[in-house]
Amino acid sequence: MPSESASSPSGTTSSRALTATPTPGSAQAYALAEKAEATRRAYRSDFAKFGAWCRTERNVEALGALPDMVAAYLAAQASAGGKPSILTRCLAAIGYAHRLAGLPSPAEHEAVRAVMRGIRRTAGAALAQKAPATAERMEAMLQAIPADTLLGQRDRAMLLLGFAGAFRRSELVALQVADLAFEPDGVRVLIRRSKADQEGHGQEIAILSGTKLRPVAALQAWLTAASITVFTRRRLAQAKAAAHSTLGQAKGQPQP
Repeated sequence: MPSESASSPSGTTSSRALTATPTPGSAQAYALAEKAEATRRAYRSDFAKFGAWCRTERNVEALGALPDMVAAYLAAQASAGGKPSILTRCLAAIGYAHRLAGLPSPAEHEAVRAVMRGIRRTAGAALAQKAPATAERMEAMLQAIPADTLLGQRDRAMLLLGFAGAFRRSELVALQVADLAFEPDGVRVLIRRSKADQEGHGQEIAILSGTKLRPVAALQAWLTAASITVFTRRRLAQAKAAAHSTLGQAKGQPQP
C-alpha cells in the first residue's frame, strides 16, 4: 500500500535545509537569504510542528507529503483552535520547504487550497488590519514616557520618528546616524533595506519638522543629550574628498 509521503534518505537530509546553517557563500546560503531571518525562523518552527504531527499521527516524514495529508493537518489544527493567519503561514512554510528541496509543493494543490479557504470562511477571518495610530493616541503614549531621562528621550524620539515616517520596527532599529540628513524644514532618513526592499536598493523618506508632535525636534534633543554628533552624508562626502585630496598631494611629494 503506498505511503502518504515519499520518505527517502535524501528526503530526510533535505528536510534539514530549514534548520541547518549553510556555508557562507554557498548556493544554499544565497537561497535562504531571499527570506528575512524572522520569516525563516517562523517557517522552521511551523515545519517542525508539521513534521512532528506527520511522525506521530501518520508515521511518515513531512518532506514529500501528499496534498491529502497536508489538508488533514490543516483541518486538525483548525479544529484545535488554530488561527487562519497562523495556518496560512504554516502552509507557506510547508510549500517553501518542499521547493527548497526541489520537490513539488503540496501547498499549491487545489484540494489543500480549498481546505484553507474553508477554514477562513468558517472562522470568518478576513485578514485583520491593525488600527492606525493617530496623533491623539501618540500623545497619550508620549505621556507615559519620561522626557527628563536619556532613555525616555530616545524612546520618545524613536516613537515620533516611526510615526511620522510610518517606519517598521526593523527599519528603526537598523538606522545609523549617517542615515540622517537634517535640513532647515526637517530631516531626510535613508532606509537602506526594508521588508518591501529585500535587495537593499534603499529609499529616502522626508520627515517634516511639524508643529504639533514635532518629531524632528525630539530626535535632535535626544542626539544632543546623548552627545551623538550627526555628520550628514554631504559632510561625510566632503570629508572623504578632502582625505583623498590630502593623500594625493602626499603621494606627489618627494619621499625623504
